[in-house]
Amino acid sequence: MAEAIRQARALQRAGVDAVCSARPREGLKLLHRGMSVLDSVESAVEGDRSEWLAARIRLTNSLVALGTETGGEVAAGLAELDEVRSLLAEVGDRVLHAELRGAIDHNYGLLLMAVGRNEDGIAYFDASIESKEFVLASAQDPVPVLHPYLGTMITRGLAYTRLGDVRRAREDLSRAMDIAEKYELRLQAADVRRPLGSLELRIGNVPAALRLYEESERIYQALDVEVHPLLRLDQAQALLAAGLADEAGRHLDEVLEVMHAQSSTTRELGYAELYRASAALLGDDLELARRYAASARRRMLRWGCQTCVANATIVGLRADVRDALRTNEIPLTLTARALRAANAMPMPRLADQAALARMLAVRVELRKGKRKRAADLLARIPRPGRLTSVDYRMLRRLCRAELAVAEGNKTKALAEIRAGLTELDRVRDRMGGIELVSGTALHGRELADLAVKIVLERADAARLFGWTERTRAQSHRYEPVAATDPDLAERVAEVRGLDQAIHQAQHEGHPTAALRAKHAERLREAHRLGWHTGRWGRPRPVAGLAEVADELGERALVSFASSGDELVAMVVTGGRCELVRLGSAALAAESARMLNVDLDALAPDQLPAPLVRSVLGSARKQAERLDVQLIRPLAELLGDRGLVVVPTGPLYAVPWGVLPSLRSRPIVVAPSATAWLGAERSALSRARKVVLVRGPGLVGSRGELEKLATHYRTAHTLTGAEATVKSVLHALDGAKLAHIAAHGAHEPENALFSRLELADGALFAHEMAGLAQPPSQVVFAACELALNRIRPGDEVLGFASALLAGGSRTVIAPLSRVGDEAAAAAMDDYHRRLAEGAGPATALADTIAVDPFRRPFVCLGAG
Repeated sequence: MAEAIRQARALQRAGVDAVCSARPREGLKLLHRGMSVLDSVESAVEGDRSEWLAARIRLTNSLVALGTETGGEVAAGLAELDEVRSLLAEVGDRVLHAELRGAIDHNYGLLLMAVGRNEDGIAYFDASIESKEFVLASAQDPVPVLHPYLGTMITRGLAYTRLGDVRRAREDLSRAMDIAEKYELRLQAADVRRPLGSLELRIGNVPAALRLYEESERIYQALDVEVHPLLRLDQAQALLAAGLADEAGRHLDEVLEVMHAQSSTTRELGYAELYRASAALLGDDLELARRYAASARRRMLRWGCQTCVANATIVGLRADVRDALRTNEIPLTLTARALRAANAMPMPRLADQAALARMLAVRVELRKGKRKRAADLLARIPRPGRLTSVDYRMLRRLCRAELAVAEGNKTKALAEIRAGLTELDRVRDRMGGIELVSGTALHGRELADLAVKIVLERADAARLFGWTERTRAQSHRYEPVAATDPDLAERVAEVRGLDQAIHQAQHEGHPTAALRAKHAERLREAHRLGWHTGRWGRPRPVAGLAEVADELGERALVSFASSGDELVAMVVTGGRCELVRLGSAALAAESARMLNVDLDALAPDQLPAPLVRSVLGSARKQAERLDVQLIRPLAELLGDRGLVVVPTGPLYAVPWGVLPSLRSRPIVVAPSATAWLGAERSALSRARKVVLVRGPGLVGSRGELEKLATHYRTAHTLTGAEATVKSVLHALDGAKLAHIAAHGAHEPENALFSRLELADGALFAHEMAGLAQPPSQVVFAACELALNRIRPGDEVLGFASALLAGGSRTVIAPLSRVGDEAAAAAMDDYHRRLAEGAGPATALADTIAVDPFRRPFVCLGAG
């Protein structure tokens, strides 16, 4: 009998291990085998049945948990646990009794969580932790019994997360991690980072979440433990929240491959496919979005998750509607499909999804010219509530504006657009700006595009200037702040956590009244404290034409905009604003792209002369084309004035000093006139500190820094092993000028994750932008960190733009690759001119003019 009990215990442990390694079918078989072994010896049990009962309780406990996870009824599982709890009375050993009771209470709490009874579940986790603490106190060596204790503490932290109780969740999860690290339980330390990362993600701290997930993965790899696919799924969720569609897609492709190989459950695969569809839609891969959305929908139909089915349906509809509106090829059944989907969604739980489907139908009907039908559908769309998503709000405003255009009332359309953008501003002002830009910019941009189209038809330059400023680069309007009130930060975190908890509860069909009441209470507290978050302070007002003209003085500002394929420029000089039409936006974009390709090809220091002549000829040709299309039509208005250039879309890739008409002319590039005005009016630093940094792996940069040191005798130089992230950040804080020669990687999806490579690893843009006093001027010499990804709304994402948004006044950086020798020579010329007293834009103009095609630098911010 003793051997049978040992065999059953071994099978139970093996079954649990298989489940934890994402092999649920194998785990279930092992647990059933263990139960069969026990059943075979039950009649032979005599006297003290404690060991046999303990084995049976453990096996039953594990089977209940696994059965519920793979689709079993929660009520049946709770009943089984109640039944097995009655067996505890026969277990006389107090420590064993506490161990078994703790395990039963843990799983009871888990089952209650599964049906949304999180507060009831926490009561059982409390009891479980109390029992496990008794076991720990009785153990000579605590390490063997710490794993179940930490597991319950982590699960209770997850329950608090679902309830939106950020403080208690963080307490449990942080304590679990501290204990794991104290006892060198590296695997458990990796495990706890996942839920802690999810907590950070719920409150909007995407960088912290990604860092925790990365640490977890690194520990698993160091221990040679297979990375669980659910960690990859967590990483993908964080990447999607950050707007990193391509990277999220790659992660999800890996997740799906592993899940298919391991025969994961329908629900796991459905979640992964739904996220993959969202990533594809975000990346504008409509066919892939359709395919994964359809597959996720089929899986979730089998599982019975109505919210997941609805969300997958909406992703597929969005892809189809976007394609139809873009190509103007409207399938006859598209409206009927959207309405059929809306009518099939259970109310009121899926009211928002049903309304989104109807709004998609409204847009399709308007494009088909069925104005009356669209108006009738739109009248059925409910007004947004207090917790309604921004996505819903913006789509509703867009539908109302498009209907007004169809009715010939463009004044009403502009009023709807203005109201929608004001609503978007309020959300940004409340939540800090940048984190919501990724999620809301698409609908904000569609509203902006419609406004520009309407105003451009009237050829009103001043009004067009106002609308473009109202809609572009809004993340640069916020004043950076070094710190925030800790009470306010906690309230904001709780509001965000509660918001996510409400969505989670809605997703699972659980009650939300208590969560909504707590959300309203925390929101009121945050309002009393003054609503702003971490690095972002008050929003600056949108710059008016008169104040921009006044600040320009003798300079000129050229603000580019496009509508469809029409490219225009608004030229502000001498207090006036003139509109100039510049032809095809696509043609200009292609010339900018080709010029960038040629400049990259010219970058290497030792190119064969014939190749140099060929590539240089092509670069001159593209520069001439851009000059002819973009600058020469403005010649009479510009004269020989210094310029402030506000590009749009692909024109951010143009190194303006390369164009023939702009040689030797001081030029500043800004994401908006509002951003330029804020930088221009910001106080000049009184600090005199100059910091020179050289990262690893650069050829010839030692001589470059030695030359620069001759211009700045008291410069603080960091090279080699001294150029660590911590030392560089400390040196940069409060500097007047920072020159950084280091390899960098531009993150095309999100500015905050662009990075510089230093001696001990990557320095991320968000770390520099978060300094108490960012350096006034930053010069990048060895990497193309002025490169940007342009999101809807001309939201400029790149390392340089993150620094400008974070408080730096001027950033000098190349737009394409630069050879080491060319960079060293350019930087020597630039800093010599600065030391002689020239301003950044003037010093850079003189520097570029020496060898324009090998020095594609730009001056960003203020000049």
